[in-house]
Amino acid sequence: MKKFVVFSVLTFFCTLLLSLPKAGTAANNEAEIRQLLDRWAKAFHARDLNGIMSIYEPGQALVSYDIVPPLQFTGSEAYKKDYQEFLDQFQGPIDVEYPNVRIIASDTVAFSHGLERMTGTLKNGQKFDAWIRFTEGYRKTNGHWLAIHDHISVPIDLDTGKAVLDLKP
Repeated sequence: MKKFVVFSVLTFFCTLLLSLPKAGTAANNEAEIRQLLDRWAKAFHARDLNGIMSIYEPGQALVSYDIVPPLQFTGSEAYKKDYQEFLDQFQGPIDVEYPNVRIIASDTVAFSHGLERMTGTLKNGQKFDAWIRFTEGYRKTNGHWLAIHDHISVPIDLDTGKAVLDLKP
């Protein structure tokens, strides 16, 4: 009987230890998402639409709130069209930086948020340099992180109803 009790207690503790989160899992997930964001920024710089879209979950699961109408984009194809329209307004590379991005990740879901600076040259030759706010949600499926929600915003002046694009952190 003593052997059975000892075996049961050992089995219980081994099961408990195996169910605890592994050290560094959150840090690994955060690093993977940072790599995803870096890959997106490189694709954005190169104006590579397929590279940009590679970080997003395909199909209808993706929901995005962008700074342009409509209020919501549903599905990767709708968001891809939005990105294409944005890219078409620029000539040459578009640079993106997010110096203080914060990433919070569990084993299967995560989000990032921060300020993002975009710079480039519009087709009319005007320089574009704006800071925007972003929040992005991710889901880990089959060992890979993909974005399932994007929220982009800019502050507005409540007196004029216009976007304020000249703010700097």
